[in-house]
Amino acid sequence: MNNKRKLYKSIGEVSKEISISTHTLRFWEKEFKQIKPITLEGKRRYYTEKDIDILKIIYELLKKQGYTITGAKKLLNNRLVKLDEHLDLDIKKKNFHNSLKYKAQRIKILLEKLKGSKNG
Repeated sequence: MNNKRKLYKSIGEVSKEISISTHTLRFWEKEFKQIKPITLEGKRRYYTEKDIDILKIIYELLKKQGYTITGAKKLLNNRLVKLDEHLDLDIKKKNFHNSLKYKAQRIKILLEKLKGSKNG
């Protein structure tokens, strides 16, 4: 069995996964600009994992926590800004970590050269 995750899911698959109608999905697309399904094969919508994650957040806010669409939009915008900041911070941490590893390797090489010059 192939365990690879699908890159895109159809509107029907997403509808079943989130337990909302396809009509509601299309409505949310109009209301929440963060949802950007691609259209292939005519006008069929296909959603990425990112789209589905955002739809799950919207579902949680509207259906479970009782937010209005306006309130959910505001909160979602704040969450996505914080998520972008968090991802940017992760990238900076990785770059810093890689820089430290490189410098440690350079120091090790220089120390070995110094030891070699003392012995020679």
